[in-house]
This record gives sequence, structure tokens and C-alpha cells, in this order.
Amino acid sequence: MVEIERKFLVTSTDFIAQATAKLTIAQGYLNTHPERTVRVRIQGECGYITIKGKGNQSGTTRLEWETEINVIEAKALLALCEPGSIQKTRYLVPFKNQTFEVDVFAGDNTGLIVAEIELTHEDQVVEKPDWLGKEVTQESKYYNASLSKHPFMAWEQHSE
Repeated sequence: MVEIERKFLVTSTDFIAQATAKLTIAQGYLNTHPERTVRVRIQGECGYITIKGKGNQSGTTRLEWETEINVIEAKALLALCEPGSIQKTRYLVPFKNQTFEVDVFAGDNTGLIVAEIELTHEDQVVEKPDWLGKEVTQESKYYNASLSKHPFMAWEQHSE
């Protein structure tokens, strides 16, 4: 139930040729309180509900609970979500015994590409491919819950 992850900006689309899977994701938030978020997601033909707690000081570790739900239920819950939604295509990209989840955002977040990697412990060494850019783990504006409220296309500068 503990999620340990790091986030990075992506500097090119070179990762696409290395991807082993591609998933379409639509998600919304029932709650975006800074202490906890409650997310509803449709990924392919599956639905999920996820609760995430507040991150630690480094932003890498937080409580995460997720369970699969019926896609019809997920669609109904999406209709109840707060304004603002997330649409993205996720690529699973293996690199040196690791797998990066690279999200190419659409809709109001078009132009943003973020890679995440889940870790087994906070001090785990992350091997970085050439297409991986600046680390943004501690920058909450890159969290999906934040992007649903303050989308990338509304930011004054896109070249962060």
C-alpha cells in the first residue's frame, strides 16, 4: 500500500520505439484535497478507484490504495468527479531492468510528457535513458490531481 515513485519530464519521443505496451487512460477526481486524493480511472476495458495520501517531504513516498471496479461503475463515478479530467496515453518502456511509465497527455494538458518510475525503496538508483529530462518529483504542479485543476496548456510557460 506504499507507493514510491519518481517523476521526470521527457525531452523527446524516442521512448515510443522502445515501448512494449500502450494504454489509453481517462481519469477524474472525486476529491483533490492536499492530504488525500480519490481518483477514478478507466484504462482500456477496466475501471479503478484509487486513494492516495499526502506525499513525504521528498515527494517520493505516499500511501496508495487501488482496487479494480466494473467499467460501467467507473463511467458513472467519472460523471460525479470534480471539474477537470485527465486524458493520456501511457507507454510502458523497459530500460536496464526498470520500467518507465511515460504519459503523453491530451486535452487541456496537450504538450506535456512525464515519465514515472516505481521504486522498491527511496534510495534506489534510477538508470536514466537519454530521453529523460529534469526530475519533477517534488513539484506538485505535475501531479495528475493538480493538472486536472490547473492544466498544462494554461501555464504561462510550457518550456519548464
